[in-house]
Amino acid sequence: MPDLPTPQNAAEAALLSECWDAVLSYADLCTSGSASATQLATEAFTHGIDELRAATAASKSTGTGRRALRLPRIPLLLASVRTVAAAWETNGLGHRLDPDLRLWLHSDKAARYVGPPLHRPLALRGLRDMQEPDAVLLWLAEVESLPMSAVARRLGLDPAAAAAELAQVRVLFRDRCQRNHLDTPMDAYCRSYARLLDAVTRSPSAETPEDLSRHLARCVECAEAAACLRLHGGGLPAALSSGVIGWGGLAYLERRRRAAEAGMIGGRTDAAVDTGLNEGKPVRPRIGRTGILVTAVLVSALALTVSLMPFGGSKGGDANAAQGESTDGQSVADPGPTFPTGSKTKSGSGSGSGAGTAGSPAVADSTSRPAGNSDQEAQGESSSPAGKQGGVTSSPKSAAPPDCRVKYEIVSEWPDGFQATVTVTSTKALATWSLGWTFKDGQHVGQMWDSTFTQDDSHVTATAADYNKTVAANGTFTFGFLGSWTGANSAARDFTLNTASCQAVG
Repeated sequence: MPDLPTPQNAAEAALLSECWDAVLSYADLCTSGSASATQLATEAFTHGIDELRAATAASKSTGTGRRALRLPRIPLLLASVRTVAAAWETNGLGHRLDPDLRLWLHSDKAARYVGPPLHRPLALRGLRDMQEPDAVLLWLAEVESLPMSAVARRLGLDPAAAAAELAQVRVLFRDRCQRNHLDTPMDAYCRSYARLLDAVTRSPSAETPEDLSRHLARCVECAEAAACLRLHGGGLPAALSSGVIGWGGLAYLERRRRAAEAGMIGGRTDAAVDTGLNEGKPVRPRIGRTGILVTAVLVSALALTVSLMPFGGSKGGDANAAQGESTDGQSVADPGPTFPTGSKTKSGSGSGSGAGTAGSPAVADSTSRPAGNSDQEAQGESSSPAGKQGGVTSSPKSAAPPDCRVKYEIVSEWPDGFQATVTVTSTKALATWSLGWTFKDGQHVGQMWDSTFTQDDSHVTATAADYNKTVAANGTFTFGFLGSWTGANSAARDFTLNTASCQAVG
């Protein structure tokens, strides 16, 4: 496997530090194993470095001192992953790639990225036409999902003004996309909607006319334009990742969002201080975790000491209890391990008159009650012989915990569309999984990543991919999707994991 190129200067060293984890993350999506992912990322990084060096040399040879417009460094390297993957497919190494990517590489969608410039995806053209500092700011904030404090630190911006500058850059991106959309060769029918599309997407409160909605549902190019031009509603990250990266763009976006939330973005560990990801989040020192363990030990020792203390409020009472007799003359149960016939104990329960700590005397119920006439007995909580009703021993009953929990989260929403993430935790180990749910408002799934799906009317079934079908006990798996909605977009319901009911959590 080839080695990474040796950085020639500080700029290339920073490039390796900042961008390697992004390249490896996308390469992992494109391949069928970790070894293949590392090799693809390495070759793509080498290809991208060579391209950057050639572009820098070309700009110097012209003598103008101006840098040619190009993609920011991270999307440029991600495009290199796509280019090297296509070369693998051509040279007989396609078996190391994801099967869906192989199909995509032979489709018209992939051809758009290497075809005539005016037919390439609008987001790709719009981002390339921006000045590099503006394009980098937009990409880091929208696709890499870095917090503004980290973006400001990485780009040397004033943290207080970074958010306002990002808002201006979004408008610049929209302007570039609008110009490119008007320059795109299109038929008369699409061109008749171009001005209307511009007006509708410019205002967050504007309603989309019905005829335009029908047109956007049928025309891929106009739908892409609508996603790039609509700055309100949270659809810009998906438009950027899908248009610039191509295959796997939405899955890459979701991975980067989760990595940023966990504070895991930053390339190499020696560069973590410079990313600003820990800003505003106090770092927990190792002594904190040790302190927690020590505290747990002390609490356990204290609980054991209390449990071993004799019952009673006086020395005399303690003595009587030690002799098997209570202070009021009532008998005390034998402190041995035997229990009254028919009684049951619940581990870890704090209720029940006969449930004592191991090694401590279990005190029998000293209050006389008519058999079967107690509220406590009616609830099945008694562990004494009085819990028998009509000759049948009543046993404690409690609802069994669910085998799985589902968190359904709408990440972003815009008119007629939304992005959602589904996180499932299973108490049992799974060899594979299939999650089903029902939409209340007739939503439809359009695209899904980290799983495949089928939809029958309002019922959706998501099935595991090859790389995430195995789940350990108490393990978690996550997938995401894009969907469409009309009228309302309430959360999904009636979740089932492998046909067993699942609990929805907030």
